[in-house]
Amino acid sequence: MDNNTVERTIRPIALSRKNALFAGHDACAANWGVIASLIETCKLNDVDPHAYLANTLTAIVEGHKQSQINDLLPWNYVK
Repeated sequence: MDNNTVERTIRPIALSRKNALFAGHDACAANWGVIASLIETCKLNDVDPHAYLANTLTAIVEGHKQSQINDLLPWNYVK
């Protein structure tokens, strides 16, 4: 038995974590972590991260209600 599948899955996360060490500021590293988490969640839910982020940010700018924030989560995203 091997764990190559698991190692390939977590490799981008580990590389991103190492790169975040050089973000320059704690707040920047935290923001990077949020974005990286959203992107990986999109990938796990078979959602195009670029389209998801563009549509979500557009919805927020256009006044999406905070009480309906669950509609904007990656697993609720309608392609």
